[in-house]
Amino acid sequence: MSDPQSRIAEIVTGNDVVLFMKGTPLFPQCGFSSKAVAILEHLGVGFESVDVLQDMEIRSGIKQYSDWPTIPQLYVKGEFVGGSDIMMEMFEAGELHQLMQDKQVAAAG
Repeated sequence: MSDPQSRIAEIVTGNDVVLFMKGTPLFPQCGFSSKAVAILEHLGVGFESVDVLQDMEIRSGIKQYSDWPTIPQLYVKGEFVGGSDIMMEMFEAGELHQLMQDKQVAAAG
């Protein structure tokens, strides 16, 4: 098994949109993760999720990877976007939708 930073890099670069979260999109385990999923679903974009509660190396490693202390964390086309508060601010300003369009992110299938 590769080190956590390599695994995270593979996940981030291998998917257009990735949400590192607590729980799953169907059963978020914290309010912030639930909010992040709701935003992405409202935007109608397809996304991959990683339940950090299932892998402690990923849970601590993602904080080092992004240099961001909290989870959830959103990545779009390999770039760190932010946590749920930043997602909400960008969503309300129309910036997150614009980012998805600019990055040519596919709609959910």
